[in-house]
Amino acid sequence: MTSNDCTQVLDACRQLVAAVDPLVTAAKAGVATMVTENGKLDPALLEREQLAVHGLAWQATYAAALRQTLAWAERLSVQAAFGPLEAAILRLGFVEYAGQLAGGIPMSQVEMVRPGDLGVPVELVARLATHPALTRLAEPAALAADRLLLAEKASERVFAALALDDEILEMLNGQFQRFAESKVAPFAQDWHRRDELIPLEVLEEMGELGVFGMTVPEEFGGSGLGKIAMCLVSEVLSRAYIGVGSLGTRAEIAAELIRLGGTAEQKDHWLPRIASGEILPTAVFTEPNTGSDLGSLRTRAVRDGDVYRVYGAKTWITHGSRSDLMTLLVRTDPDAEGYRGLSMLLAEKPRGTEVTPFPAEGMTGTEIPVLGYRGMKEYEIGFDGFEVPVASLLGGIEGQGFKQLMETFESARIQTAARALGVAQEALQLGAAYARDRLQFGKPIIAFPRVHAKIAWMAVETMMARQLTYSSAREKDSGRRCDVEAGMAKLLAARVAWSNADAALQIHGGNGYALEYPISRVLCDARILSVFEGAAEIQAQVIGRGLLGPN
Repeated sequence: MTSNDCTQVLDACRQLVAAVDPLVTAAKAGVATMVTENGKLDPALLEREQLAVHGLAWQATYAAALRQTLAWAERLSVQAAFGPLEAAILRLGFVEYAGQLAGGIPMSQVEMVRPGDLGVPVELVARLATHPALTRLAEPAALAADRLLLAEKASERVFAALALDDEILEMLNGQFQRFAESKVAPFAQDWHRRDELIPLEVLEEMGELGVFGMTVPEEFGGSGLGKIAMCLVSEVLSRAYIGVGSLGTRAEIAAELIRLGGTAEQKDHWLPRIASGEILPTAVFTEPNTGSDLGSLRTRAVRDGDVYRVYGAKTWITHGSRSDLMTLLVRTDPDAEGYRGLSMLLAEKPRGTEVTPFPAEGMTGTEIPVLGYRGMKEYEIGFDGFEVPVASLLGGIEGQGFKQLMETFESARIQTAARALGVAQEALQLGAAYARDRLQFGKPIIAFPRVHAKIAWMAVETMMARQLTYSSAREKDSGRRCDVEAGMAKLLAARVAWSNADAALQIHGGNGYALEYPISRVLCDARILSVFEGAAEIQAQVIGRGLLGPN
């Protein structure tokens, strides 16, 4: 592909972005008519028309991914770094996503949403489907050449430029790649297969490297870096092993809760210790019968003098035994309905061991065996009079727990999107390497079109999800509300991680189903990403509601 060809691809994609926007605008208007009553969103209609609301979320997510991928290409073009590899990603991504916007988006393996479901006029759909820019981009020979180029480069571990344009971020990227490749990747498969906790020495070195204080302000012992840095580090570590990449999530949640909602004393006491890795936090929110319905939370904290006594049960508590601090969501006012009676406790506990996982009085736990996402272990935890000092109430005021938690969800979802990118990238690299080395019918299987087409699309969609994630991180760093953008990033990146892992296992054939091959672990790890930190359906609901506006 010549320099002129690259420029033409860029020009055609600019035109297509402009053509996509009216489709999403029409979808928004069409869905709004389905779910409003007397000019206001109606909760019953929102539930009845869930397919359309979630379809709108997916349409808007695709449109946002196209815009951010184009913005990435524009930045590279300004730097004179937009070459054939980047142009191939742009062409294939725009052709596929524009085609799906016009023809139908797979919200899951069994759910397809089409423009007609959202009330989009037929003529508007036809205008996008037959747009001259799309016709030029979709020339079959050019698409075939781009697929082969991307696959061959991926098999050589050569990928498109990230366009970070920041020396600190470039340094971080290199530093953590070296750590991940030497201290994590060689051992990840054994940790997974033996279902072992990640060794404490690894955690200690991560603390020394600053993983747990990445976004903690410098005045509290952190690095004071932004969410882009968090995304880079989370992706690199998760590429080696999602368990290691996820260790920083609990620190990120706890530190943000305390930084935004804690008293001065709580900040001074906890933030430096979290940032250094001296203490390991865990998030204790979910209950057996509530899931995402936090308003139904039942675990209660009863005040008794200078302590709260906690009663109830929590589930899916990651790293629950080996942690030192629980950010514990409880109901302090049993008479307040829904979210109003919830409070957040900074509940310190003794670190457990394999022999005695929960040594604290008034607290018991049972491990939940899981398919993947190992290395920290999952637990059900019971509380029967577990004591927490009243001084450990986050912010010192009861009833603020739900609001405090909501302030962290954007960061948690952005970080989860970054973890998904790491899993997606690892699946891509495993699939490409296997396709390069596996010989069938006298040649490497990467030579077969349906094999290298899979690898090419994995490379394309991973970069598109990455740019969407970086965009949401920039929004968060700017101080703007970004619940919709964070939801979009998590929604798309989680799906890409799963589709990449599935495609890479398919490339491995029967070997991919064998426990000795890392892709079997990556597939198990990928599946959880569209479930935790808000399931894909919850993300779509958040996005759809955000697009349609307040009640």
